[in-house]
Amino acid sequence: MVAIDNMVENIRYKSQILARTNKMDSSVTATGVIGFVLGLLCAMILIVVPALLI
Repeated sequence: MVAIDNMVENIRYKSQILARTNKMDSSVTATGVIGFVLGLLCAMILIVVPALLI
């Protein structure tokens, strides 16, 4: 019975890790476009503003 309990606990642990990884991957994918656009805008501001001031 102890061996079965250990296997069940091992499977439960691995499934929790897999679920967390999938949730994180999903959230990164969902916010990736917004982050890219914000980064692009920030980079453009950092490049264009000093160029206009010169």
